[in-house]
Amino acid sequence: MYALIDCNNFYASCERVFQPQWVGKPVVVLSNNDGCIISRSEEAKALGIPMGAPEFKIREQLKQHNIKVFSSNYSLYGDLSQRVMGIMRTFTPNVEEYSIDEAFLDLSGIDIPHYHAYGQQMRHKALKWLSLPICVGIAPTKTLAKAANRIAKKFQERTCVTYVIDTDEKRIKALKWLKVEDVWGIGYRMAKRLKAKNIFTAHDLIQPQWVPWIKSEWGVVGLRIKMELEGTPAIGGNAVCEKKKSIATTRSFPKQLTDFDLIRERVSTFATVTAEKLRKQRSCCHILIVMLVADKHSIEDPKYHHSKTVTLPFATNSALTINAAAMQALKDILAETDTKRFKKAGVIVAELIPENARQFKIFNDEDPRHLALMKAMDKVNEQHGSRIIRLGAQAVKTWDMKQNLLSPRYTTDINDILVVRCL
Repeated sequence: MYALIDCNNFYASCERVFQPQWVGKPVVVLSNNDGCIISRSEEAKALGIPMGAPEFKIREQLKQHNIKVFSSNYSLYGDLSQRVMGIMRTFTPNVEEYSIDEAFLDLSGIDIPHYHAYGQQMRHKALKWLSLPICVGIAPTKTLAKAANRIAKKFQERTCVTYVIDTDEKRIKALKWLKVEDVWGIGYRMAKRLKAKNIFTAHDLIQPQWVPWIKSEWGVVGLRIKMELEGTPAIGGNAVCEKKKSIATTRSFPKQLTDFDLIRERVSTFATVTAEKLRKQRSCCHILIVMLVADKHSIEDPKYHHSKTVTLPFATNSALTINAAAMQALKDILAETDTKRFKKAGVIVAELIPENARQFKIFNDEDPRHLALMKAMDKVNEQHGSRIIRLGAQAVKTWDMKQNLLSPRYTTDINDILVVRCL
């Protein structure tokens, strides 16, 4: 059996953990640069606040309903996410982190007499230890666990926010209720094609007459989804154990930049952060890509996305080497384009290999002192604060993101830690 735990309205719920005065009141969280609505409490949803709406378009509506607005506090959300995952590991060591607010729990090999009660224990523990509400869906496969979680969230009072699909009767009932576009793994385009075939529910999809069509038009992916819906596990592997095949650091600027030094500072910062991510997963890269994006609505040139790919002479995760290559790529881009105003930049590394599988070259290899220097930088930054030591070319801040409504970093910054006064 698999359990899928999903934190309810995660970003909004995280803000309420340390500010309980907003429990039961409408709360929304904004995206980067305070742009769009990316998380809403149930109260905000009831008031008709749309997901993804630009904040400036509904500003008056937010004020009218006295809705509390927060900027994204990703350090807080990331820390609370890891605490949730830690709690889930007290129920099973096999936890697959699917996203920041979702995880699959492999319950095989555990003697569980009553799965609903076990799911309730997960809920109560997360609520007691972190004040974060979660939904739990339990089923024989991951796809069915997703469906069970959706049912638990939809019918909270009837299910006590935990639903278990442990019989064929429950499975068939769930599949007849589940729309085909809501099946895990089915995207918008495939859902449209399925509806054209009069396949409207998950139950329609598992009918035998569709097997030849699924084989020819959808392939192994479709067959696996069908098997999962029939109760046979077909999606295995633990994504948390798989290292990323590419790593990107990209950010939009709060305003369009024209000054080369300002653009250089940001690209240098993105390159250094990307190198740090490489070292955290103990990987090295062979390919580096630098990109610049202009505002397509403010330039005459139809080409607004510019990039440069660099093949490094050796695999590396050194911030010095990656930064030097990024700076040269940036100069090449600016020399090849007439566009001088940019609103976004990014650095991407690809063709990753394990750090311990790196092949050394006799005549053209990296300075061996880089390895010791990077270890020393990482150690100091880990002990004394994020990126307290940086390259001279980096910006003072990692990126100038507009966060006018940012809450304190209660769990990741010692200066923002809660102070309890005893009288």
